[in-house]
This record gives sequence, C-alpha cells and structure tokens, in this order.
Amino acid sequence: MEGRNSSDILRTDPIGNGLSSDDSLVKQPQIDGNAPMIKTSIVEQPVTIQRQPYVPNEADSLVDAGVARATIAASKEMPNGTPGYAQKHQNMTVVQQHAEYWDLDHDGIIWPQDTYIGCRNFGWNVFLSLFATFIINFNLSYPTVPGYLPDPFFRIYLDKMYKDKHGSDSMTYDNEGRFRPQNFEDLFAKYDKGNKGGLDKQDVLRMMKGQRIVFDFFGMSATLLEWTATYLLLWPDDGVMKKEDIRGIYDGSIFYKKAEEHQRKQRVKAGMRSSTSPRLLQRARNAGSSLWDGVEKENSALTKEAKKLI
Repeated sequence: MEGRNSSDILRTDPIGNGLSSDDSLVKQPQIDGNAPMIKTSIVEQPVTIQRQPYVPNEADSLVDAGVARATIAASKEMPNGTPGYAQKHQNMTVVQQHAEYWDLDHDGIIWPQDTYIGCRNFGWNVFLSLFATFIINFNLSYPTVPGYLPDPFFRIYLDKMYKDKHGSDSMTYDNEGRFRPQNFEDLFAKYDKGNKGGLDKQDVLRMMKGQRIVFDFFGMSATLLEWTATYLLLWPDDGVMKKEDIRGIYDGSIFYKKAEEHQRKQRVKAGMRSSTSPRLLQRARNAGSSLWDGVEKENSALTKEAKKLI
C-alpha cells in the first residue's frame, strides 16, 4: 500500500457492494463557483470504510441534519418529528419528552412508583418492573436534583434531565437534551447491515463496540441496559427493531403506543373471559338460540380482534 494513492485502490462497502475509494467523496453546495469535495473514508483506515456516516442528498426532506432540534426528533423519513406528538410537546426538549411518559401526574418529578407503574403498563411482570425501577431511579436521580444532596426518595426531576446524558451511546442527544438528526441517521448508516431499515441484536452489539469510549464503564453499562430494555419493549417478530420505533424511543412517543396496545389486549382478553364463562354460556343455552347466536358472534369478533393484536 506504500506509495499508492487512496483513489488507486478498490474498496468494498460494509454491505458488500464494490465501490471505488472515490465513492467516499461527497459534493458540497457551490459557494465560490467551485464544488468542494469532502472525503468520508480512506483505505488507510478501514474502519472509516466499514462505518460510513449518513450523507444527505438533494432528494432528502431532512434539512440541516447537523443542527440539533430542541423539540422534535427529526429523521430522514420524519423531518417534522412525530405527527401530533411533537406539536403537543413544544415546551419540552426531546430528552424531557423521552422521560415524560413516566411523569404520571405531570408535576415534573418522576417517583420510583411512577417508573414502576409505567413499566407495568407495558405488560412487564413485577420482577422486571422492579428491576427497571431500581436501575432507572437509583442511577438517574442524583444528577437531576436541585441541590447538592442526594434525593432520599430517588426522584428524577425533568427540568434537569439533560444532566443524565452519558457516553458510549449514539450521541443523538446533545449535552442540553436536544436531538441531533445527523447522529441518529449515522446510527443506521453505520450499523444497519444489509439496509434492513432497523437494527437487530448483532447490529446493536456492533454499535456498542463502535460507540464505546475508553474506560467509560458507566456509559457502556447504561447503553447495554437501555438497548436491552428497548428490545424487550419492541419485541420485534423478525428480530429487527424498526428505525421508526427506535426514533419513537428517543422522543418517548412509542411508550404511549405500547402502553395503549397492552391495555387494548387486556380489554380483549377480559371480554373473551366474560363472554365465555361457563355460567354465561349455560344461561345463553337456556334462554334460546337467538341469545346463544349472539354470544357466538361476540366470541368470534373478539377472537378476530385478539389475533390482530397478538
């Protein structure tokens, strides 16, 4: 390789397509009549080829991806954030929106019992919800307290949520709690092997290895726990956490969606139990065929709805 120019060498991108090293040159808007070029990778450092950053093109609706958004989680597909949800949370930064789901009484304080109830509303069992509550409130309370003394109740204060930022993650949140679209898009440009439109467990492991910071044991542990919780919450049938769902994690909108899905499943199950109870069925048989046909139709409708939800 010595004595040869980078452009003389053929490289292969992470997906497996043959690309020349000149493919890493990105045209920038003309300023003084020239079109300056920016290199995103060099063959002398293979890691820059393996992990290509997100490069906007003229067709993208996401404008100024490098500018952090205070109140919306913008992406290439959703440049204006989550419809409806973003407009309702214009008084909160994106990192505050991420945690707002657990502030059940909207007083700006997340108690441990708030965290527990929020996890239970996902359908998580008692043990998992208690474990998540301990991890979240024990570790994230102190940086947000208004003074210097720890909070004896391990409460988390939303107005200081930006202080809970840690290293060795995607760096999508900035130090003030804003959302950086460039970093979010980089997450998939670098680690979505095969352009699946999301991340599977192997992608996440590669991401954790690629994003880790030296001696950042807290950050690496927090990232592992966060992505484990994300997978448990989304629980994708094909093993791939979709990009839009992950974006919903960042602004917190997916939490409401998952809680609503669980409540709907519970209502369907409760309706099936009540309509198929032995006493009710016997009363329907005794009352005549018309009432019995009604119960059968109701059971059939509930079964169809349950199949759609599960």
